[in-house]
Amino acid sequence: MATLAAPAPGLLLGYAADLVVADPLRAHPVAGFGQAAARLEGALYADSRRRGTLFVAVCLGVVSGSSWLLVRTVNTGAPGATGRPASGRPNARGLAALTAVATWTVVGGESLARVATRLRRHLADGDIDGARALLPSLCGRDPNALDASGLARAAVESVAENTSDAVVAPLVWAGLAGVPGLLTYRAINTLDAMVGHRSPRYERFGWAAARLDDLANYVPARLTAALAVLLAPLVGGSRAAALRVLRRDGARHPSPNAGRCEAAFAGALGVTLGGSNVYGGRAETRGPQGAGPDPSAADIARAVRLSRAVGLAALLLVVTVRAGGRRPGAPR
Repeated sequence: MATLAAPAPGLLLGYAADLVVADPLRAHPVAGFGQAAARLEGALYADSRRRGTLFVAVCLGVVSGSSWLLVRTVNTGAPGATGRPASGRPNARGLAALTAVATWTVVGGESLARVATRLRRHLADGDIDGARALLPSLCGRDPNALDASGLARAAVESVAENTSDAVVAPLVWAGLAGVPGLLTYRAINTLDAMVGHRSPRYERFGWAAARLDDLANYVPARLTAALAVLLAPLVGGSRAAALRVLRRDGARHPSPNAGRCEAAFAGALGVTLGGSNVYGGRAETRGPQGAGPDPSAADIARAVRLSRAVGLAALLLVVTVRAGGRRPGAPR
């Protein structure tokens, strides 16, 4: 069971790599998975939950099975001529290196922060068109009809939600199930982004992907919200106010998870989120979250600072729990 959870050195190194290098602009492994899943969708698609469930099961089966095999091979060595592992000793360094690469591949906090910061600079310079051009890199809503305030709100909401999806959730699943947890979680999140949204094509086919993503993010989203409340003073906010908004407004959102993150960020930043959003011509109205003014460009910078603080706190929490839960004499 030594490979069940990710080694702390690998998590720390992979997280640091994301801060320095961020995501690769080309040939990202997640993009490769998305392309393969899209081809499989073309072969399996039918307007039914059963076909959608089969699609998700095949995709996750391949990712989970191959990642477990990879971890086993790295950790114990390739089987020898007798069929047994070449070495009986766990390969701690190899497993740490594999964890670092997987963590860097899956965690996307720095890319999120950099895109949000660029959008903020466009708004600060009065370049609305430039901000609109960047918004699709943060979220799927239609930017064309958004003014500066709407763009700022979209950016803050995206930073809040993706702090959980792109940072906290991968770390939680790495702590629970190591590299397979990391990669399988990212596959779940990618499938939800591909087919989990409500549209005539994916209303039934995407049902399994959307529900599984909700389940995978249930605990991480609430951890993200709790950490945002705890760290509210770092961005000039109040823990009491953030907790009050989280309790009151966390459920005013179509998503059972994103609403908690956005409400906690709204309370910590002292702004109001929610309202009407347009996705591919389809309008969606969300209840108000918070009791302050609409977000501004300056609030995007504060949201990014809070997001980074929450991500670092989640990393330290997972590493601490891993260190405390390791059996005496067990490999690190």
